[in-house]
Amino acid sequence: MNKKNLFLVLIIFLSILSGLFLGNLLSRRANGGLSRMMSSHSKIDELLSIINSQYVDTMNMKDLTEGMMTDLASKLDPHSVYIPASDLADVNSELEGSFSGIGVQFNIQNDTISIVAIVNGGPSEKVGLLAGDRIVQVNDSSFVGKKITNEKVMKKLRGKKGTKVKLGIRRHGTREILHYSITRGDIPVNSVDIAYMIEPQVGFIKVSKFAATTYSEFLDAIAKLKNQGAKKFVIDLRENSGGFMDQAINMVNEFLPEGRMIVYSKGKAYPRSEARSDGKGSCIKMPIVVLIDEFSASASEIFSGAVQDNDRGLIIGRRSFGKGLVQQQMNLSDGSAIRLTVARYYTPSGRSIQKPYVKGKAEDYEMDIVKRYMHGEIDSKDSIHTSHKAKYKTFGGRTVYGGGGIMPDIFVARDTSEYTPYLNKVVNYGYLYQFAFQYVDKNRDKLKANKSWQQMNKYLDAQNLLPEFVHFATTKGVVANPKQINISKRFLLMQLKAYISRSSIGDQGFYPLLYKDDKTVKTALEQLRKK
Repeated sequence: MNKKNLFLVLIIFLSILSGLFLGNLLSRRANGGLSRMMSSHSKIDELLSIINSQYVDTMNMKDLTEGMMTDLASKLDPHSVYIPASDLADVNSELEGSFSGIGVQFNIQNDTISIVAIVNGGPSEKVGLLAGDRIVQVNDSSFVGKKITNEKVMKKLRGKKGTKVKLGIRRHGTREILHYSITRGDIPVNSVDIAYMIEPQVGFIKVSKFAATTYSEFLDAIAKLKNQGAKKFVIDLRENSGGFMDQAINMVNEFLPEGRMIVYSKGKAYPRSEARSDGKGSCIKMPIVVLIDEFSASASEIFSGAVQDNDRGLIIGRRSFGKGLVQQQMNLSDGSAIRLTVARYYTPSGRSIQKPYVKGKAEDYEMDIVKRYMHGEIDSKDSIHTSHKAKYKTFGGRTVYGGGGIMPDIFVARDTSEYTPYLNKVVNYGYLYQFAFQYVDKNRDKLKANKSWQQMNKYLDAQNLLPEFVHFATTKGVVANPKQINISKRFLLMQLKAYISRSSIGDQGFYPLLYKDDKTVKTALEQLRKK
């Protein structure tokens, strides 16, 4: 064997030896990590076994384990959460876009379930249930009384598609109980609450959450408003706590030119992932304004952050919540699940929207909104404490700040000019809503003639609403205070008309009346009127 071949053999031998050594080292490390993880797992199992066999009292081991799972998740960030198997279906249905039920909106009044509205095309409409009906029996058993709760009602009325539920109904003007057998079916969960022309050429779209069907609902809303002449849009994300990130990405893509960054995310075991616009949106050149407040979170912040960082439109309102963590739901073997934070997301300029938190201190984190109210941030822009170290630049070179939530381009404080002790009391005790429900119940036939919010507004303006309400509140123990009632008069009438309209013709009658004199909405419209 010549020297050249001998040298080659030596290199191969050393390479194999190095590979074996490195593989053995990595194996020991991996096995060590696995061993430590298994050791911790075994330790928990061992402790549960000892408690089960040796503890002085008999314990419900299932409840103990469930408690440990909840406590373990609470030691992480504020948004990682354990979901018991018994709650998983209800939690998932909030964002899936539909659930199986009978298709009614209800309210509990005087210990009785009152049907507020019937879902169009749903199972209840098909059998003849009407708004105003009272549900007094479920499956031949009485279902009234102080123990009735919203949760108990939903568990009774919801169920697997195709299953039946029997209802006993009391109807105004009918003495006997009416009996209906209803076959449960798919009930849509809408996330676009309203889409209407708020003024000529301006379409208004309110999105309450980002669910599985939000993007398709949003496209339908845009198409409808364009057909009605919309050339500008107000997108209302106030009180929208978020949901599916992909829905927000698809929605904001409708407004961005090709190649713009929408959002990116990264985590320890989550490689950087970017979303960019494809230039195929239907509203790329249409002016937009986005409305946010302190309850706008997560996917709402992705949408508004992308609009702001790309200088695509104005953000109006108040600083958003500040949730910039990505959760992934992982199902466990017993039917439960954990929603685990796996990454952080960042706006196009590089801002992390996530506000500061301490692991295991969820209560302090949740008190942040209360603290904002306490130190005046909701009422004054000057009270907002922004970290000037976290400076970023938008696509057009404007300075924006990170460190917790999206800062609006135009701040709008909450309007407290009409707040009085009288107003606070009737609002806090729900008397405005109770009066509205009873008013609709007594005047349903008269109200039916009003098919639009404009007709409803004109009709209700001609009624004696405020004195009737003051009398109603008096019967509930609220002493009439003429001075305070006069200060709060506009707000009281606006709320009453909006609630009456909702109980009669639905959300299409509620939001236009509610937002008719809304300061944030007015500011948005003023900006859109400018060139």
